[in-house]
Amino acid sequence: MSSMNISLPETLKSFVDQQVSGRGYGTSSEYVRELIRKDQDRQRLRQILLDGAASEPTGAVDDAYFDTLRERAGSRTAR
Repeated sequence: MSSMNISLPETLKSFVDQQVSGRGYGTSSEYVRELIRKDQDRQRLRQILLDGAASEPTGAVDDAYFDTLRERAGSRTAR
């Protein structure tokens, strides 16, 4: 694993220290890694939403559509 040093103003350092002690992180590095992972997830979700918005419309989403989804999901869990 590589390392990175960052400089923070005292107010941000105090905030990080509070988060580490109050939320069960072992170190400030664990806290920062978690923030980065969450940001990656947020960016992936944003891209998925943008891709969906730019895609061609599909058929109507009605009760039959959801019935088919339930059947497909049920057959996957029964394996």
